[in-house]
Amino acid sequence: MKKFLNDPVNFVDEMLEGIYAAHPMVTYVNDDLRCLVTAKPKAGKVGLTTGGGSGHLPTFLGFVGDGMLDGAAVGGVFQSPSAEQMYQVTKAVDQGAGVLYIYGNYSGDIINFDMAAELADLDGIAVKQVVGNDDVASSIVGEEHKRRGVAGIFFIYKAAGAAAAEGLSLDEVARIADKARMKTRTMGVALSSCVVPEIGHATFSIGEDEMEIGMGIHGEPGISRKKLGAADAVVDEMMDRIFNETDYKSGDDVAVLINGLGGTPLEELYILFRRVRQLLDARGVNLKHVWIGEFATSMEMAGASISILHLDDELDRLMAAPANTPFFKHVTG
Repeated sequence: MKKFLNDPVNFVDEMLEGIYAAHPMVTYVNDDLRCLVTAKPKAGKVGLTTGGGSGHLPTFLGFVGDGMLDGAAVGGVFQSPSAEQMYQVTKAVDQGAGVLYIYGNYSGDIINFDMAAELADLDGIAVKQVVGNDDVASSIVGEEHKRRGVAGIFFIYKAAGAAAAEGLSLDEVARIADKARMKTRTMGVALSSCVVPEIGHATFSIGEDEMEIGMGIHGEPGISRKKLGAADAVVDEMMDRIFNETDYKSGDDVAVLINGLGGTPLEELYILFRRVRQLLDARGVNLKHVWIGEFATSMEMAGASISILHLDDELDRLMAAPANTPFFKHVTG
């Protein structure tokens, strides 16, 4: 294991100390570094919170800021934060209009967010929840409730954050977040393993000439392991899975997110996007918004994912809205 570390036990907290030092737009509450919130809450606005394990930066905590989220509960590497941490973040971001939880479909997070919502209810804080489940590789059509939440959760953050910034009600923000969830599909591919600092060795093994289509961001098994092919062929296989689920017609609008998993050069992500663009152009689909970079990583795992959001006029407008967070900035005009 080659990493810039002190004591691996302190990996998450020292990372957070660095983030707070670099980005004064965020702070923490309850004397707990892992209860991250915006430093400038907006009075009367619906609060948006997320949470999950570390190791996926900038998901989950990196999208707290103007036009997106208001808080994030931070867990250990690939570990859920506690219900108490989620509850403390909820109290801190509530501005009287209620709080929306947005997080990935993982059992530990679901249990702890449910417990936090119950605690918030005792305080009279209205809470709604939207659980991201965009990973088409992790379950079949008809059983989407079993699917993992991966990089496509970014689209939910963006849509809900813009809606909340407009002053919409909790019900409306939740409706929009859920619509973004239902219209998002993601497929990923892994080329290497990753190392959890406290473990100190690779979490799984994969051949130097192999790839795994559909592997999860914690190393969960994918749907096929095979020899690594040419980039265009890899994209074709991934996009076929997305196309099989969404009937994109000529003239439809989409947003595209090409996400690196932590160890893939940006140059290679643009090669992947090149092919995605070709495939969408061939169908007459309009690319209204494109983001390429690292949005949901898995430590230093080599690999990438493709997320497609099928837009309507409302989602198009919300994707275009401004945002300013430590790890994502979007300026209109």
